[in-house]
Amino acid sequence: MGQLGPNQSNLKPTAIASLGIVLLLGAATVVTLNPFPSFRQPPVSQTVAPALLSPRLSSLVNLAPSQRQAQLLQLTRQGNAQDRHQSRYLLGVDALEQRDGRAALEFLANLEQDYPLLAAPILTKRAEAFQLTGQTAQATATWQMLLQRFPQQPEAAQALYGLGQTNPRFWDEAIARFPAHPQTIKIVQERLRQNPNQPALLLLLAKHALYLPDITQVLDRLTADYAKTLTPEDWAAIGFGYWEKQIYGKAGQAYSRATSTPLHAYRAGRGLQLGEQTAAAIAAYQRMIKAFPTSKETPLALLRLAALSTSPNQSLSYLDRAITLADQLGNPERAAEALLAKLQQLEAAGQKPLAAKTRQKLLSTYSATNAAAELRWTLVQQQASQQNWAAARRLALELSDRNPNSPLAPEAVFWAGEWARQLGEKAAEQQAFQRLWQTYPQSYYTWRAASLSGWEVGNFTTVRSLQPQVNPQPQRLLLAAGSPTLQELYALGQDQEAWTRWQWEFRNRVEPTIAEQLSDGLLRMGVGDYLDGIFMLENLKARARTEPENREQVTKIIQTPAYWYALYPLPYLSTVLQWSQQRQLNPLLVMALIRQESRFQTQVRSIAGAVGLMQVMPETGAWIADQLQLSQYVLDQVEDNVKLGTWYLDYTHETYKNNSLLALASYNAGPGNVEDWLNRFGFSDPDLFIERIPFSETQNYVKVVLENYWNYLRLYNPQTIAHLQQVKQPGRQVQP
Repeated sequence: MGQLGPNQSNLKPTAIASLGIVLLLGAATVVTLNPFPSFRQPPVSQTVAPALLSPRLSSLVNLAPSQRQAQLLQLTRQGNAQDRHQSRYLLGVDALEQRDGRAALEFLANLEQDYPLLAAPILTKRAEAFQLTGQTAQATATWQMLLQRFPQQPEAAQALYGLGQTNPRFWDEAIARFPAHPQTIKIVQERLRQNPNQPALLLLLAKHALYLPDITQVLDRLTADYAKTLTPEDWAAIGFGYWEKQIYGKAGQAYSRATSTPLHAYRAGRGLQLGEQTAAAIAAYQRMIKAFPTSKETPLALLRLAALSTSPNQSLSYLDRAITLADQLGNPERAAEALLAKLQQLEAAGQKPLAAKTRQKLLSTYSATNAAAELRWTLVQQQASQQNWAAARRLALELSDRNPNSPLAPEAVFWAGEWARQLGEKAAEQQAFQRLWQTYPQSYYTWRAASLSGWEVGNFTTVRSLQPQVNPQPQRLLLAAGSPTLQELYALGQDQEAWTRWQWEFRNRVEPTIAEQLSDGLLRMGVGDYLDGIFMLENLKARARTEPENREQVTKIIQTPAYWYALYPLPYLSTVLQWSQQRQLNPLLVMALIRQESRFQTQVRSIAGAVGLMQVMPETGAWIADQLQLSQYVLDQVEDNVKLGTWYLDYTHETYKNNSLLALASYNAGPGNVEDWLNRFGFSDPDLFIERIPFSETQNYVKVVLENYWNYLRLYNPQTIAHLQQVKQPGRQVQP
């Protein structure tokens, strides 16, 4: 869920949109269907830097209004000037949340004069307070003041929305000047409800409102009813929308009619390929390569063509061209990927001398690439399958030395330790495990090393019953992009206001910078968009592997503890604790499963129809409810979903004598498959059993859920934190 377009590791990530996720295309585009004046909002010009919050105020940011009111009031009297202004703003916001307009007006009175950084947001809040108290004329005057003083700020869109309630021309102005602002999207939706046959407004939604639940219907209407009037730029926007919604076949068709660029041409082919339109995909790739023979996307297009080709000779020709061009473009990762594909073809064809030469080239010329790591891991597995433990261990350590940044490196280090144990080399085993703790603290294999070394972190048969202490951390990573006003709002915990402003400020959505992607991920997380927020944050590590120019910047980010707190949030913690305790389940294991199943989304639906947080199938939910004698429940409600999901997780554990490995595998693939695997592979070695699971999805699922569990432990459990601090010195984390 929420992944970057398939296998585009050479491309900067797009801002992913799926299942209710906000994605915009940036500033307005001039289109033939748009009757409104074209307007490109200039960047916000502000000279006042966002202020760092004092420690005392920082401790109050995440508290509920009732919990922090007394301390904020005290800061308004005794704090420094900055504390006083920030506290008054928060008190005003809290009063509005509690529907106390009069109190809000008292706190916000003339505050914009003392707190110019948030002057525009203060005026919007004051207008809201006037409306709440029935002072319509004062609200109108405040909106007009905001428009006069801050016509270029995105809050002006909110003023236009308010004034447009009585004068439609203000709504026209909002559409023309602030098409990406969420308040403008509300205007457009209202006008489409009144008259759905307005292609210009449909196109505006397609470009700026991919977060709407029915946005695919908008895209479908545009392509079905207005195709003849759409411009190439319009088709690019529609293709982007379909791509972000992972409707790749339609995306490919749209991109094939879009403005001709290397990225659009590549996506036309890839979209058609994923949409199982093979002949059309081949033709699209061939057109792309002819039109853009030396673009950065062309080596990947050649790789795709090689995979689709039915002629071995033609396939090898495509791969050779990909290798040559990738080398010319300075992209060793892509060249190595093509070389590995060539090696596999040569081995399948029995061309041993050429295969040996290709293998040597990959391991020498491209030794540091991920493709070389994949080849090394294949060689490791070959030795292990013959029980040549010493050779397997040597090759595994060679992989970890030559390719320390490869996703395979932690696995290689773990098995090097396991094979040392089988050879009776206890010191070498602990040395390998020590390397995991020091270098790869976030890995599933690091949890296995801790478990096998006797740490109180649980093993496959004990993890379900542990009740680890959980200490939530209030640390928040500051935004790396956005205006000072936006950064101030975010620092004050005003996530919804910050997110709203970001929709207008964020212009580079197709190819964001590292700073923009980080900020977008954090802002998504702040408003509960965990699905794509987590993706945007996790994908930074993938970008560092494929974009050497960004590696240092990303390395600094991921070494910040607050980055990991953002990546592993604790939504609905009280509900998870309640039902985990009742089911005698480890609450962090439940949290880990929810993170993998739904990214904490309540409305998300799987292809099979599973619902919400713990992805409960409706028929399974009905069966569980019958066991619980529960007559009424709603699967997309947090309480009911977690109640039913934890019952079923307990049931799978009971079925397999509290073995979490088997319980998780059953939760994902069903008990029938698990029984089949037990009969086929036995269960003498659980680590080997996982590697033998023939469903790659289930094998990955078990590892990821337990990796999530380990990360929740190392971030929020004091005992695990202390243990890791003891063993991590000296040591270093490798680059992402």
